[in-house]
Amino acid sequence: MKNKEFKTIVMSDIHLGSKWSKAKEANLFLKAHTCETLILCGDIIDGWEILRGKKPKWKKRHTHFIKRLLSILPHTHIIYLRGNHDDFLDRILPLEIPNFTLCRDYVYQSGERRYYVLHGDVFDTITSRFSWLAKVGDVGYSMLMGINRVYNRRRRKKGLPYKSISQKVKQSVKASVSYISDFEDSLCGIARRKNCTGVICGHIHQADDRMIGDVHYLNSGDWVESMTALVEDFDGNWSIMEYTKEKN
Repeated sequence: MKNKEFKTIVMSDIHLGSKWSKAKEANLFLKAHTCETLILCGDIIDGWEILRGKKPKWKKRHTHFIKRLLSILPHTHIIYLRGNHDDFLDRILPLEIPNFTLCRDYVYQSGERRYYVLHGDVFDTITSRFSWLAKVGDVGYSMLMGINRVYNRRRRKKGLPYKSISQKVKQSVKASVSYISDFEDSLCGIARRKNCTGVICGHIHQADDRMIGDVHYLNSGDWVESMTALVEDFDGNWSIMEYTKEKN
């Protein structure tokens, strides 16, 4: 596949260390696309999953993704935003070395817009105030992903395309829809208070690119199911790119 170059690529929620992580696809995506700045918008490493149970969950494909990051570091500025699943990074925040920035939030200049960049979990009351409850919910999500795998295995045998059960549940449940709307509004509100006209985030595993009032809302999605990233061209235009549409 022909290499594509962008000014900026944003990836989040790769969840390295989880069996659901599409680390191989994320690695191939970075192999096929170069950029001046790579923003890793949280939950890149899933510390919660790694510490759960006794069975080792870190696979070679997870290591290969880390090696990919190290290989591009000399010519790419990597900005790593701490997420709730990689909260073990709190002990070394903030950290800045040549071409690598590790922080909780960041202000990124794109053309005439200033974007407030963060994972987004600080506006999730369950994650920020009741971490034990969030981890219980994470177990439930893992069970749903297991069902999703069996369901799509049967769909493949019938020649049918992939269909996400968990995404369908999120879109169907009224409380979930309300939560996402509140999440988006909260992020846009803090962006305004930071004198920014845009916000870049992850966390809810739902890629998006739209205006919410006067704020440009961008969500990079995830690499557990949707395998999406945000890309910025050299004219300052943003778009969502799906790995499934790439001929890798």
